[in-house]
Amino acid sequence: GCVGAIDETHVSACVGGALADKFRGRKGDTTWNVLAACDFDLKFTYMLSGWEGSAHDARVLEHAISEPQNNFPFPLP
Repeated sequence: GCVGAIDETHVSACVGGALADKFRGRKGDTTWNVLAACDFDLKFTYMLSGWEGSAHDARVLEHAISEPQNNFPFPLP
């Protein structure tokens, strides 16, 4: 089975003070790392936001699939 297409993007964030460095992405801007999935009709089926811009994509995906409260749309067996 397949859930569709999964990708991550960075969305600009306004973060100040001591937290700014955690949200600074590889290009130097402060961002949120957002994970999204869409089905084969190009409709969004999942979104996970709130990760700091410095978080690696693999870490965000691992969190999405390992925490039941995230309700990741696993494909049917």
